[in-house]
Amino acid sequence: MKRYLIRTLFLGWLFLFGAGAAQAQADNLAPVRSAIRNGSSRELSQYLASTVEIGFDGDKKTYNSTQAEIVVKDFFGKNAPSSFEFIHQGESREHIQYAIGRYTGASGTYRVFVKLKPSRGAPEIDTMDFTKE
Repeated sequence: MKRYLIRTLFLGWLFLFGAGAAQAQADNLAPVRSAIRNGSSRELSQYLASTVEIGFDGDKKTYNSTQAEIVVKDFFGKNAPSSFEFIHQGESREHIQYAIGRYTGASGTYRVFVKLKPSRGAPEIDTMDFTKE
């Protein structure tokens, strides 16, 4: 009986810890999702790392955060969003969070990959990749 109780408490603790980690991950991605959904490069810029890799249909370049904001603003200007949702979220063994989403804009639908790297505060966007479907 004691063994069963300890096992149940341990499994319950693991479940609660796992749910907390998933909630923290979702919380980190919620403002990013909102900024992309609103087509707000300014809002998104708050979550950019000092250097960011941005790709459009396989053409990837590295920008500082100011340049990245301008590049994303140009994309949003040409492809105003009508909808955006993350369809998958995860975390690597190294605690690097990522999400894959579907962005529907004026010129079509894009698959969006976002990678967040750990930092001293909240995780920051390290990579964004837009691929037309």
